[in-house]
Amino acid sequence: MKGSIVDAIKDLVTENFGREKWEDILEGSGLSRATLFPVMEDVEDETVLRILESLCKVLQLNLKEAADAFGEYWVTVYMPKVYKAYYRGIDNARDFLLKMDSIHSKVTKNIPNAHPPRFGYRWKNSKTLIMEYKSPRGLMDIFIGLIKGVGKFYKTDLKVSKISDTDVEIKFP
Repeated sequence: MKGSIVDAIKDLVTENFGREKWEDILEGSGLSRATLFPVMEDVEDETVLRILESLCKVLQLNLKEAADAFGEYWVTVYMPKVYKAYYRGIDNARDFLLKMDSIHSKVTKNIPNAHPPRFGYRWKNSKTLIMEYKSPRGLMDIFIGLIKGVGKFYKTDLKVSKISDTDVEIKFP
């Protein structure tokens, strides 16, 4: 994964819980308390997963709670600051979700070794979208957290349900 993922986790933790908690999370993941992750560099998936596991222990959260917090932070705080161009011309959750696959493709086109998840789309009816998560990482909880974050950013009450290991149902109001 890219260092930007870990950078966002660090910012989320330090802004809400303090620098010491972030350092505790690093230490709990088997890393130095002073470890830095450059945003454009690769971070081994296993390292990120250890950080998430340690975050859950240190902050006493389950993975779903951590994934929801990360998804909301990534979409409402981190991404608008770092990737604001991808919000231009999009004024609702539906359009943003439908552009997530092309956004991932554009953002990572010039980044060596980038392997972002890809997304498939099919409409169940005019208000229900099925999004397919295509990634060997299996981070479905993070994907669901990101979708919920999109709803919060656009102030849209999305109903998000996991319907399989790869599919999520999103009901729009």
